[in-house]
Amino acid sequence: MNQTNRYTESDCSLDEFASLLERDARPKLTFASHIQRGIPLYDCGALAPALDDSSTCMALQAEWATVLRDGAGVFVLKHAYADVDPIDEAAAIFESIIRQERERGASAADHFAKAGANDRIWNAQEKLCLHAPRVFARYFANRFIECAALAWLGPGFQMTSQVNVVRPGGDAQQAHRDYHLGFQTADEVRRYPAHVHAISPYLTLKGAVAHSDMPVESGPTKLLPFSQRYAQGYLAWRRADFREYFEAHHVQLPLEKGDALFFSPALFHAAGANRTRDVQRMANLLQVSSAYGRAMETLDRARMCESVYPVLLDFKSTESMSDAEIDAVIAACAEGYAFPTNLDRDPPIGGLAPKSQQALLRQALDETWSVDALANALKDNAWRRNT
Repeated sequence: MNQTNRYTESDCSLDEFASLLERDARPKLTFASHIQRGIPLYDCGALAPALDDSSTCMALQAEWATVLRDGAGVFVLKHAYADVDPIDEAAAIFESIIRQERERGASAADHFAKAGANDRIWNAQEKLCLHAPRVFARYFANRFIECAALAWLGPGFQMTSQVNVVRPGGDAQQAHRDYHLGFQTADEVRRYPAHVHAISPYLTLKGAVAHSDMPVESGPTKLLPFSQRYAQGYLAWRRADFREYFEAHHVQLPLEKGDALFFSPALFHAAGANRTRDVQRMANLLQVSSAYGRAMETLDRARMCESVYPVLLDFKSTESMSDAEIDAVIAACAEGYAFPTNLDRDPPIGGLAPKSQQALLRQALDETWSVDALANALKDNAWRRNT
């Protein structure tokens, strides 16, 4: 890393990456039933009593946190749903939502796949709750899911989910890391200090609940154990040589309906290709966020943008404020982050994330929009974000 405390692609070394992954630094595991291809598997039937004993439960959570931070970066909960009836009931609701959204002509743009290549339900969490609250309650009464979220994020976490269905013939994704920094462009990632690269994985837990049996041929998630430990990984995964290494060394584990998979968002991973003729691979992708990813106050930033815009137009036209100074004003005024948003209305078309309010305000200034044009664009932006 250079003296700017910022990572660049030149800081990424495939040899160092490979050495880190091959290093034997696997933590001692007390609760895992066995290790498969470097990934710990947990028998939820045997672990169920541990959830009712406070000290044992905390020890289990400590082990899971260690796995996510220092170990494989991923673990599997076998038979997290001993009773799969809630899985089947939720799957039926999800399929009906997919049909309804298709009939409306909705196209669920994807972060890492072509729109329409898979069936995806954005905000499946809210949709399931509103469509079938009884099913929702039975589905999320699962204590193993709650226990895993608490292990990594602590209390007050925010649960969201997106359903992904990959039909026979569905293509694989490219290797990547996930939200937060994984959803930024390389240019944006380079702007963040190195310590933010270290912090980002601690703000999110990734999970997936298998809604169907997933033999390896159906393309369950490809995983690269221990890759979450590579500090420069948010830039490295975009390089062809790292992606080639991933394809040569990744691991895929078959899953059964009712299994759950949890992993660090910094783990290199990718959905696999569905090479079967008859398996409809459905997973409910859990995106669990830390309670601490919030500001102290709520501000009407759209109103602030409307108020300051004529001033910035004037300063820009008269050159009485530099572009750098204008950028500083925009940063203090407009929302700089595209998330959270309503991904049905505001999908990541043409990139990993929708356009932020800051980007909208910069565009208005660059193109000299009228005040009314900006006001209308901000209203549309708020509607898309459902704010």
